[in-house]
Amino acid sequence: MEFDKMQNYDREAEILKVLGHPVRLKIIAGLISQTCNVKKIWECLALPQATVSQHLALLKNKGIIEGQREGVEVYYRVVSNEARRIVQSLFEAPPEP
Repeated sequence: MEFDKMQNYDREAEILKVLGHPVRLKIIAGLISQTCNVKKIWECLALPQATVSQHLALLKNKGIIEGQREGVEVYYRVVSNEARRIVQSLFEAPPEP
């Protein structure tokens, strides 16, 4: 990749900033493979519901995830292809020797 002074990297930088928190990174890694409601996410992460809800709100506000209401529950999924590629590349890279 070459330097491109015309390219705007603001969106990519914002995604990296948001994914820089371990809890949000775990949430996105989990949501890549399946949709989940808040309860399942906080149970899997062993974190308080309020903490998970705050992280989900930030991810949603940044356009990385979206929620879909099904009855009384909201199921979240990753909608940002950039975030999906970043997280997948982190965990699919072969381990260094």
